[in-house]
Amino acid sequence: MSKLTDVPKRILIGRALRSDRLGETLLPKRIALPVFASDPLSSVAYAPGEVLLVLSIAGVSAYHFSPWIALAVVVLMFTVVASYRQNVHAYPSGGGDYEVANTNLGPKAGLTVASALLVDYVLTVAVSISSGVENLGSAVDFVIEHKVLSAILMILLLTLMNLRGVKESGNLFAIPTYVFVGAVFVMIAWGAWRGLVLNDTMQAPTADLEIKPEHEGLAGFALVFLLLRAFSSGCAALTGVEAISNGVPAFRKPKSKNAATTLALMGGLAVTMFCGIIALAMATDVKMAENPSEDLLENGTPVGPDFVQHPVISQVAEAVFGNGSFLFIVLAAATALVLFLAANTAYNGFPLLGSILAQDRYLPRQLHTRGDRLAFSNGIVLLAGAAMLLVWIYDADSTKLIQLYIVGVFVSFTLSQIGMVRHWNRHLRKERDPAARRRMHRSRAINTFGAFFTGMVLVVVLATKFTHGAWVALLGMVIFYGTMTAIRKHYDRVSEEIAAAEGPSDDSVRPSRVHSIVLVSKVHKPTLRALAFAKLTRSDRLEALSISVDPIETKALREEWERRGINVPLKILDSPYREITRPVVEYVKGLRSENPRDAVSVYIPEYVVGRWYEHLLHNQSALRLKGRLLFTPGVMVTSVPYQLESSELAKKRAKKRAEWNAPGAVRRGPVDTPRPRPKDPAAK
Repeated sequence: MSKLTDVPKRILIGRALRSDRLGETLLPKRIALPVFASDPLSSVAYAPGEVLLVLSIAGVSAYHFSPWIALAVVVLMFTVVASYRQNVHAYPSGGGDYEVANTNLGPKAGLTVASALLVDYVLTVAVSISSGVENLGSAVDFVIEHKVLSAILMILLLTLMNLRGVKESGNLFAIPTYVFVGAVFVMIAWGAWRGLVLNDTMQAPTADLEIKPEHEGLAGFALVFLLLRAFSSGCAALTGVEAISNGVPAFRKPKSKNAATTLALMGGLAVTMFCGIIALAMATDVKMAENPSEDLLENGTPVGPDFVQHPVISQVAEAVFGNGSFLFIVLAAATALVLFLAANTAYNGFPLLGSILAQDRYLPRQLHTRGDRLAFSNGIVLLAGAAMLLVWIYDADSTKLIQLYIVGVFVSFTLSQIGMVRHWNRHLRKERDPAARRRMHRSRAINTFGAFFTGMVLVVVLATKFTHGAWVALLGMVIFYGTMTAIRKHYDRVSEEIAAAEGPSDDSVRPSRVHSIVLVSKVHKPTLRALAFAKLTRSDRLEALSISVDPIETKALREEWERRGINVPLKILDSPYREITRPVVEYVKGLRSENPRDAVSVYIPEYVVGRWYEHLLHNQSALRLKGRLLFTPGVMVTSVPYQLESSELAKKRAKKRAEWNAPGAVRRGPVDTPRPRPKDPAAK
């Protein structure tokens, strides 16, 4: 198996890195921005469209509310960014919202936040990939015709890139993210120049269409509810903001300062792009509808099922740059690519949070360990599997998936900010320095406003999106919460059960006697080696045990035993139903019941083979026996290996692979040898 898996693994993922090279994987701000902020930056590709889609229910007349909705989203973004800047300074260890809630509000609140974040990270991957597939599908027919397959392949590719390590994947993601941001700013600037200075008329492809409202003349509570629903859809622009506070340990020193600066940069860029696209959409008269084939009208007639409704950013780019122009193609390609890469925010947040939860015994311990490339590989694979399942269930439809979105992130926002308020209250009770108290009062005011605002948004999101799919996200949170609670109870129960007693106990008392049994099928080299090893342990009683399923073979075994003069008693048990495992287990249990204070040691000869298919041909009875005997108290099972020739060949192959050098490796020198650091004269 080693030969079949090791070489492809090295080709796809790369050579393993030593643990002491973890510092080399830390990120500078220019790489941390695309790694941790690609989700909120890329959300401007679909968040404005979601606002217009909801407003279209009341017809095109409701579009004039979109600037006010954009303003509310901007205020919320600045509030959340300012609040999280307090978080990264107060809790730089990487726990983020989970650590804040767990420390200040208790384990239940912490687990609620963790459940919400885990669900949100999975949805981030599913929504970003599905949206990217839809954007790419507007240019490539094969992609849109095979949406689910294309989305799953992109998730697999993204998983592979992240398994190569955070820094390496960050370098790959930085260029398309910066190209996207630059292209959007060029579009906004050129659109503003054409509209305000040159007085050019810019029209989107859908400018001449009409919208058939589903509900005409909305007023009063119905209109307010519609606006709140549009606002909650626009809040998709905030997803992923919390990833920076969860990923502080991945930054270079000073970690908290660099994380806070990255947060501010992300907030400023996202807000500017979001507002710019909304403004250009209004100026170019973009039309969007939830059911475009019926609700978009051309000369009073529905456009029909053949009509393809492109995203808002694509329509604005076509109006500003011109269809098929170089800048239009660059922006379209960068948008599709950055939407795929936006899922990278979750690929960095989910495994890190999973590692912290595993350390706190809420998730399996395997999620706490780093892989060959110093990334949390098990968490990356788990995230990919959950996202692919969602994509398959919802047919890679971003409109359906986005209804599940942002519930989890606002649960974590709200509880985190409430936790920070309690954090500052606790420190204010102890702090006496006036300057420090002023800083704490200012920080508490920011977090208090953040808790109030995000709490209101959470209520709005639940009220407006619950029946549209938000209940699925809540169900996912409940499942995560229940699963993690059960895992923690299991680990606590096991820890309590195996804790060593202070005084003497049954586990530390020496057994009265040791009864050793060597299982025998034939007299051959593995049997003789097992007998020799069992004799060396100097048991109080040693015997060989064989199961008779064929009288002729049993007679031959007895004769060979006597002919060789082996001075170990041979006991043969009849098995009329040709079973092997049950007679051995019942015999061992019988010995234990006769002498409960005795220990029984069972020696099982096993073949060591070198080829994967040989495992299917050997040791099957031994595996079944070990599986049964492990559940018998007071019984120790020992495997006595005998290396066949194929295992020696496998060992030689492994040694040859270990000594193999990639082309150019000799010229480059060994990668694991640390470079000598120059001595600091000031240290003398």
